[in-house]
Formats: sequence, C-alpha cells, structure tokens
Amino acid sequence: MSSLELLAPAKNMEFGKAAVDHGADAVYIGPERFGARAAAGNSVADIEALCTYAHRYFARVYVAFNTLLFDHELQPARVLIEQLYHAGVDALIIQDMGLLEMDLPPIPLFASTQTDNRTPEKVKFLEQSGFSRVILARELSLSAIKQIRAATRVDLEAFVHGALCVCYSGQCYMSAVIGGRSANRGTCGQPCRLAWNLEDKGGTVICENRHLLSLKDMNRSDCLADLVQAGITSFKIEGRLKDLDYVKNITGFYRRRLDAFIKTDSSYARASSGRTTLFFTPEPSKTFNRGFTDYFLSGSSKPIDAFDTPKSVGEPVGRVKQIKNQALVLARSHDLQAGDGICFPNAPGRLKGFYVNRVDENGQVYPSGKTRINKKDLPKGTMVFRNHDVKFARLMGGTTAQRKISLDMKFCEHPQGFEFSCVDEDNIRARALLCAPGETARNPDTARAAIEKQLGKLGNTCFVLNRLEILSKPVFLPAADLNRLRRDLVDCLEKNRLNAYTRPTVEPRPDLFPFYQFKLDFRANAANHLAVQFYKKRGVKSIEPAFECASPGPGIQVMTTKHCIRRSLGWCPKKGEKPGGNSPDPSCGPLFLTHGKHRFQVIFNCRECEMQIRIVD
Repeated sequence: MSSLELLAPAKNMEFGKAAVDHGADAVYIGPERFGARAAAGNSVADIEALCTYAHRYFARVYVAFNTLLFDHELQPARVLIEQLYHAGVDALIIQDMGLLEMDLPPIPLFASTQTDNRTPEKVKFLEQSGFSRVILARELSLSAIKQIRAATRVDLEAFVHGALCVCYSGQCYMSAVIGGRSANRGTCGQPCRLAWNLEDKGGTVICENRHLLSLKDMNRSDCLADLVQAGITSFKIEGRLKDLDYVKNITGFYRRRLDAFIKTDSSYARASSGRTTLFFTPEPSKTFNRGFTDYFLSGSSKPIDAFDTPKSVGEPVGRVKQIKNQALVLARSHDLQAGDGICFPNAPGRLKGFYVNRVDENGQVYPSGKTRINKKDLPKGTMVFRNHDVKFARLMGGTTAQRKISLDMKFCEHPQGFEFSCVDEDNIRARALLCAPGETARNPDTARAAIEKQLGKLGNTCFVLNRLEILSKPVFLPAADLNRLRRDLVDCLEKNRLNAYTRPTVEPRPDLFPFYQFKLDFRANAANHLAVQFYKKRGVKSIEPAFECASPGPGIQVMTTKHCIRRSLGWCPKKGEKPGGNSPDPSCGPLFLTHGKHRFQVIFNCRECEMQIRIVD
C-alpha cells in the first residue's frame, strides 16, 4: 500500500500545529536562518516542540533550509543542521549542493524546487547524488511528470496550491538586480507583482501600468488523481507567509479531497494517523487568492495571468445590474452582509473596492463611510468579488478542527487492584494500574455506568474512544481514582507513541554520479567552494560563480518563464494573433518592460513556448 502525503506550510509553531490539526500529514517550516522565506524563521526550540506535536500523529516535520550559502556561512549552517536533527526534524529541504560535501547527521535531504527540477536527467542526477525526495518544478505538465517518474525511483513531490513564481524557481535574479534582494537568499522583493509598462524599441507604450508578470494562484484540487497516477506521492501547499485562516482553510480543503480519492482506491493510504473533523466547510476562494489556474498541468492554454492586481480578489459574487441611489444592485441573489469587503476591476491594471455598510431587504448593497459609487466605476455587467467575508473570518477565528486517534480500551481486575489498558489504531499499546480494592457495588448498573463515564472522558486529549470493555466484577471506585487512572493511561500511550515513531532513514551516500554537463554558468547557483567542489567531483570542468557572488552584466538573462505576455494579451504569433486597432505589432521588434528607472528586454522563444527577460545592454 502506498502512502499519500498532504504537506502544509508553517509560518511558525502555532501555524504548524494548526496544519496538523486540520489534516496535514507533514508540515514544512523555516529555521532562524537559511530558509527561502527570511521573514518566516523559527527557533530550534519551537521547531522541536512542533516535532513533538506532529510525531504523536506520526506526522512529519521538514525544515526549509533552502537558501544559497556563502563560505562564511557553511560552518554555522552545519551546526544548525546538527541542532535541527537532534530536535527531531524528519528531513531538510535544500538548494545548496555544498551541503552534500559536508559531514552531516543522517537526516534525509529533499531537493528544493529551487534546484530547478524540470527534466528526467536532472532528477535522476539528484537521486543518484543521495537525495531522498525531489520537489518538481511547478511548470511541469502531467506528461513531463510521467517521463520523470519512468526514469527515476526517487520520491516525487509537487505543489498543488498557492502563489506562483513567474520564473522557474531558483532561476530568478530580477529582485537581486533591482534592489539587491536575492530570491535565492530568501529576500525576494517580488518584482513580478509590480505594475510594468510594455514598450517597443522606440519607447512607445504598448501596454501601460499592468501587472504583466503577476500570475493567478495555483489550484490543482481537481487533478489529484491525475497527479497520483503520474507518480506524485507528496502534495504541497504553498504559503509560509500566509495567515492562519489560509493554513486552516486550504489544509482542510485538500485533506477532504485527498481522503475522497483514497476512499476510492484501496491501494493508497494516508501518511499519518488520526482523523480530522472540521467545524467549517473549507472553500479556497474564501481566503487569499488571485484567481486560480492548474498552471500548465494539463498542457492547456487557459489564462494564467493576474494583470489587474497582485492582491487577493476573493470569490465572485455576481455581476452588476445597476447602481441605484448609491446602492449596488447585483444581477443574482447573494449573501453579502455588513462588514464584507468587495472589489472590482476599475480600469486595466487597477482594482477598486469598499466595505459593505448594510444590505437591505431587496439585496441592495450600500457602501460604508463616505464611499460613493457610480456607473463609471461599476458599469452594468462588471463582475464583483468578495475579498473579505466577515462571517467566514469570524468562524475561522474560533476552534475549527480537531484531530483524534481511535482507541479500544479494556478495564479488568488485577492482582494489585485494577488494570486499564488500550490499543490504538496503529496497534500502539499502553496500560496503567489502580492499586485499590474497590467496594462491592450495591447497584451494579450504576457502578458500571460510573466507570464507563469517567474512563471514557478523552475530550481534551488527542484520542477518541472507539470501544470500552469492562471485564471486572461490579465495584464502586471513587471518580478521582478513575480520572487519575485514565490520565495515567493517556500519558503512557502518548509516550509510547512518541517512542514508536520512526523517523525517516537515510541510505549511505552513493558513489559519485557524473553530472550531465561539463560547463555551468551562474544559474548553477554555486555560491561557495563546497558547491564548486561538488560539481567538479562529478566531472564539471567550468563553473561560473553564482549571481550573488559576481553579478553578471548587461544582456544577462534574469528570468525564464512559461508565462508569455504576448499569449496572455492575445498576441500569440503561433496562433496568428495580433493586437487590434492602431496598436503596434509586438512581433515586429524587441519589447521592453519598464518600471521607473528599471528596463528589461523581453525575448520570446516560441519554439519552446518560453519567455526570457534580460538586463538591457
């Protein structure tokens, strides 16, 4: 039977525990240094506490240790890895190949998506180099994933939900060029979310003030079965910088979807223990999203861009019917209420919105404060979105889930008094003794009911009672004794579960496997002497320093994307498309992206259906 893992993000320990409660089989979290989200670092002590919490459900904790390291950081990194290993971490997600040249503790290594894992050759190399798992590039189609699966045996992980980087991960240097904030060092300034102008060689603006590099968010919830069949066993939710509502909502949503699939195929099972009960109905559109795309998974050319805004648009609630006496009238019924936030496109590249003051009995929506709305802002037919649902937010602020491990319990007589034992759903056992004679019960039924009541009180624990057998003669025992007996049993079982938990093992480092190229440029991201040594040992003759070590000059490629501006604007030459009206033909010469003083050339590789962005000469 194969295990399928739902992997959720953890900004901190609290978020990680919430992810486990809402059904995650594993969580990934950043340490205090060397994680690709510098704003989401955590102490070793907090990570250790999260490990303890997760491991009692046999859920795992992975640490995102996926930045490039400079030479002076190698020793501090090794020390921190040692600490994380002893804290109970189950694996490290890494980008820097220099770490494989270190004497590390026996902790599994996962190849981050930052290592640009797009081809069977690359994934095979990583497998042969000792990685236990490879996290695939987001841009891969099902066909490409199948090709990788056919060529390798390593565990494969894929993103299924969350924000999208427009560039192939690990290959984006635009933020470092613009503001010295390196994406590969965990400090990306997100230039892909800025508003850009698209200009021709002469400076004529073809497209003005649009978020031309901003993409919708990924949502592959309808494709889980396809991904399983393609060879994916770990399904990853993006979002270590997202808020708690997002973690709860999206984890709960995918838990239900993955469980529904597992129920249809007995050859698959969950990768952790316990069952999650949700006290709300998860809905991805209720928390942060820019609209959704499956992002090339099916190979289709459905829209992937979010050119109007990089902010959350939320859920569609209806189209405008009319504006009547400063009230918004929608063409269909809705459930908007006071306090909700709504938004709508106001002009190309712009989003506008307001909070709802009240909704009358006819469903007419009145804005709060001094906000005024008019037909110019909201012409008939405009789609209106709710990007803040006050009722849902209030619900998510409370207890939204519980996760319980099923128990069978038995109460019987013992030479020293009474024995209380149990076995859980993973066949982990525990027992506790009550050294007391007990009094013969005057009313056997009442005595039995009292024992059942006190021993079955598991409400605040991580366990739930499946069956309780009482095999002793009818006796009366004080409630305090029974409660102490139950607590002793639960404490013993929790300790036994932690002792029974088996951390993933790592195989001995394999023999050197040659790299498939002899020359590597700065995009190999070799930022320290150990990374250079790693590649040279594997046959690479020439290795350029990483961008962060010796920034290349004009003409250098700072992005390669599957996203194509021309395709998104309806100007794809392969389809014979051209701009309408008097707009310049974008296929007649070079195009440029400009934002303030920054200017980049856009190159279109139509044969590979890719777009490149380069520093202007």
